[in-house]
Amino acid sequence: MSDPIGYRRWAIAEGHLPVDGDGHEMACLLNATGDEANVQITLFFSDRDPVGPYRLAVPARRTMRLRFDDLDDPEPVPRDTDYASIIESDVPIVVQHTRVGREADMSTIAYAGD
Repeated sequence: MSDPIGYRRWAIAEGHLPVDGDGHEMACLLNATGDEANVQITLFFSDRDPVGPYRLAVPARRTMRLRFDDLDDPEPVPRDTDYASIIESDVPIVVQHTRVGREADMSTIAYAGD
């Protein structure tokens, strides 16, 4: 692709992992470029300091489905706690947020800004 698709910074303003483990939050990351995407995620909370960065790599011309409950370094994502996330990459990527749960499934494109 000569004209890369995506942005380097994305925001998901809403996230919540249920305490009983019945459901999860995901970010689907698309790297359509010819270079590996080095991604950092920072979580924000209403009542405590941010946590991060969580670091991961998305290979060139690949997609990755990231479950927030799989993040554990620098610390696990707390359950039964509202959070938001900023996802930053060194190459343009596309981010889609998905919630899978007992009551409803939903998916939306994250907010993008460079």
